[in-house]
Amino acid sequence: MTTRDLTNKICASLPGSENSDPWKDVGKSADHDGPRHDVWKIGGKMYACVGSKTPGVSVKTDSIETAQMLIDVGLGTKAPYFHRSWVLLNEDVDEDELRHRLIGAYKIIRGKLTKKAQAALPPFEG
Repeated sequence: MTTRDLTNKICASLPGSENSDPWKDVGKSADHDGPRHDVWKIGGKMYACVGSKTPGVSVKTDSIETAQMLIDVGLGTKAPYFHRSWVLLNEDVDEDELRHRLIGAYKIIRGKLTKKAQAALPPFEG
């Protein structure tokens, strides 16, 4: 299973998680659909992104320090175009590590939503 497929499977299983491609119309020509992004959001806020060209998955971490630690131990690199608290996990990241990072990113963003937005979401036991 590719990192994209596994990421999509894990993210789709998280309550209230939504997939979109906000850049789907950028750079399109009439005869070419082009590669897609898989952007995962909770409450309209992004927590993970699989790009159209760069292998791996970008995830939100709790801090710049955590992102740097993941980079330092070789699990990823700086996520292009994202804040320094995001990290681009390598394409060959272990499935358990990927699941841990995706669920962590989901929880970080879900926890930052307003109480009203959180209450409107399906429950999450995690």
